Amino acid sequence: MVLTLVSPAFADGDAIPPKYTRIHQNLFPPLKWSGVPDGTRSFALVVEDADAPSGIFRHCGIFNIRPTLNGLPESVDTVPGQAPRFSENDFGNARYDGPHPPKDDGVHHYHFRLAALDVPNLSVPSSAGAGLMWNAAKRYILAQATLTGTFEV
Repeated sequence: MVLTLVSPAFADGDAIPPKYTRIHQNLFPPLKWSGVPDGTRSFALVVEDADAPSGIFRHCGIFNIRPTLNGLPESVDTVPGQAPRFSENDFGNARYDGPHPPKDDGVHHYHFRLAALDVPNLSVPSSAGAGLMWNAAKRYILAQATLTGTFEV
């Protein structure tokens, strides 16, 4: 099986709807995954803007996602009974902050990267940042999937 990641809100390579951007409602887009490898004990997710003027800009880091889940709903930070942890994003917030590229900077590509991990928890502080969380997760990755959306102002 191959780990796959999709969103009912936008197809891979398509524009991210405005309500999922920091400029508008700033909602986390719903995500679904399948093809989870045997031995998966948790998931980690990072959302990165590969086209940011200063280099990769991380909009979200979520870790310690339960292995029994097959997706995250819109506005994941409000899910009752759900206990994933958020890393600080590059805006300095421990939550999702959607696309917000500079005006007239062209199309930006936002990579939603999901990793199936062979550990139940990552022991990193939320203040460590999404980049450090993702680096900690890399050593435990069983499989990885990416969904890319675009946005421009």
